[in-house]
Amino acid sequence: MDISSSLAAGAYGRAVATADPAEAGESSIATSVEAFARDFSETVRRAETAAQDTMLGRADTQSMVEAMAQAQLAVETAVTLRDKVVEAYQEIMRMQI
Repeated sequence: MDISSSLAAGAYGRAVATADPAEAGESSIATSVEAFARDFSETVRRAETAAQDTMLGRADTQSMVEAMAQAQLAVETAVTLRDKVVEAYQEIMRMQI
């Protein structure tokens, strides 16, 4: 799963299809976050399923390791995204009015 390229491609497609730039910005952010959340939950679900299948002898260890690596990357991406949002919020709160 390549989250950044899929989000970028989706955002570009929506931006090209939308005539109003302000509307494209709002919908692309909301849609990108929604797509990221969907991809994240699907990746974690696949990792859990692979781990269960490996424990039951229905899958090999290689597929479990690959699924766990993808899940780890997804979690690290989500944590980085959360940190950036918190950092942006803190910067806004520091601004003087």
